[in-house]
Amino acid sequence: MQVDDTLLTRLEKLSYLHVSDDKREEIISQLSEIVSFVDNLSELDTSGVDSTFAMDDRATPLREDIPQCDITISQEILKHAPKSADDFFIVPKIIE
Repeated sequence: MQVDDTLLTRLEKLSYLHVSDDKREEIISQLSEIVSFVDNLSELDTSGVDSTFAMDDRATPLREDIPQCDITISQEILKHAPKSADDFFIVPKIIE
């Protein structure tokens, strides 16, 4: 796959991003390197590798969801705040 200005314009449209004119050549170069690397991966011989090589037969272990209320956690966090009162952070007023 060849990465060119037309493809970059299409990617901009699909991603709702804008690449400035002075960065276009750099982005095209970086995308070309990525595509080249992925193309190299397709050349690997994986015929002897089992398709489930990295898979685990066991499901993801779950922990029991037990609600906890530890008042020391909030006290520990507020201890590091510059200002706090009544279990709340005090911050400067930004809306008038």
